[in-house]
Amino acid sequence: MIAFFPTYATRESAEGPWRAAVAGMVTRPLPLRSRRRTMALAVLRRLLDLDAEQAGSEVFQRRAEAFLFQRVVGQPVRVSVAGRVYDAGQTDRTGHFHAVLDLDEAQVREATSNLGADGRWITYEGLAVDGDDHDASPTPGGRVHLVDGTGLSVISDIDDTVKETNVANRRELLANTFIREFRAVPGMADVYRAWQARGTTFHYVSASPWQLAECLEGFLGDVGLPAGSLHLKLFRLKDSTPLGRLPSRKRSKRRTIERIMEEFPDRRFLLVGDSGERDPEVYAAVAKRRGDQVAGIVIRQVDGKASREKIRSRLDRLARRLPPGRLTVFNAAEELQGLPVHGLSKAF
Repeated sequence: MIAFFPTYATRESAEGPWRAAVAGMVTRPLPLRSRRRTMALAVLRRLLDLDAEQAGSEVFQRRAEAFLFQRVVGQPVRVSVAGRVYDAGQTDRTGHFHAVLDLDEAQVREATSNLGADGRWITYEGLAVDGDDHDASPTPGGRVHLVDGTGLSVISDIDDTVKETNVANRRELLANTFIREFRAVPGMADVYRAWQARGTTFHYVSASPWQLAECLEGFLGDVGLPAGSLHLKLFRLKDSTPLGRLPSRKRSKRRTIERIMEEFPDRRFLLVGDSGERDPEVYAAVAKRRGDQVAGIVIRQVDGKASREKIRSRLDRLARRLPPGRLTVFNAAEELQGLPVHGLSKAF
């Protein structure tokens, strides 16, 4: 089984080749009666404190299934783009693979699908190579967003920014991740679509685990949020802090954001997150290092362990460390209408 992650492609000039990232994970499902599957389900049920009815619900079964697999290490992977086959290397110790392909304009045109407002995407297939060095049946579903070298991009968190998760409350976090249907933050899809209509592209950088990539991609589409590249967290059930601390470390998230910005040195970025975890501090650190590229920081104020007064005081301190007007704090999505963005001639 090959699961693909939505990625992006860049190019240095209008005439140059596209450098397209392809990425994903190769797994095998755990047999229905295997000991590992039984133990993994027991871990999830214990962490979630589920009763029999909850454990048998369709939502839990569907979400849990995303974690019930064996990662395939050292698996050669090939991908097929517009009829040409490329070596994407081998999966690492986590079962993940990543490769960058140089594609000429003719290939890109042949492989491109236009998704309306979501822009141009390359589609490709994956080919897991079997033990005799023969390609297995192709797996469709790989997508790469073609992003121009200039323009404005939004780097957005997911949990409590566009999806109701309540990260600050561990029990609610787990329930909203595993036993409830995902719910959108009211109004954020409308705001993001309005931004997209002005030519903005999107990258979603989240502490959610890669296992939920397919669920999250489906959620974005179902609620009308723009499609974009996904950058999630590496997570294993056997980790020492399973599921209780889904948010990634501050440094890891910052590295991911800065890597995206390095790929697009001539683009400007609006960083959107929430006050529930460390988004404000992460974004402020990015702005300090790459201020010329940061068009603004937008933070949704949410309830957390601290009082709203303490949260606001924390955000005010951060605002004083940034250039005037660079940080916007909001409670409801409607407050973002006509948001002014630093360095742009018109309200965003």
